[in-house]
Amino acid sequence: MNTPDSLNTKSKNLFNLVSKNWEDLDDSLKTKLIKIWKVLTYKWQLQILFNLPFLLWWVLDKCFPKVHEFNTTILNYLNLPDWALSFIGFGQ
Repeated sequence: MNTPDSLNTKSKNLFNLVSKNWEDLDDSLKTKLIKIWKVLTYKWQLQILFNLPFLLWWVLDKCFPKVHEFNTTILNYLNLPDWALSFIGFGQ
């Protein structure tokens, strides 16, 4: 029967397991893996960088209703025709 003392919760934690294995690696292998990771994630970093302003605007829109009211106010000032408003989802 398992008792609380016999259970090893440290090994069940994924982060601790990965960090322990990372510390056990040689320095040369660590540098190679870091270089491979940087090459693989180069395009991901660019994609996140390019999408960051849109992500920030979306988070503000979800968190603060005033941002959405600001968007509709701008659309009202533009005096767009109804067919153009229907394309962006504001048609009546």
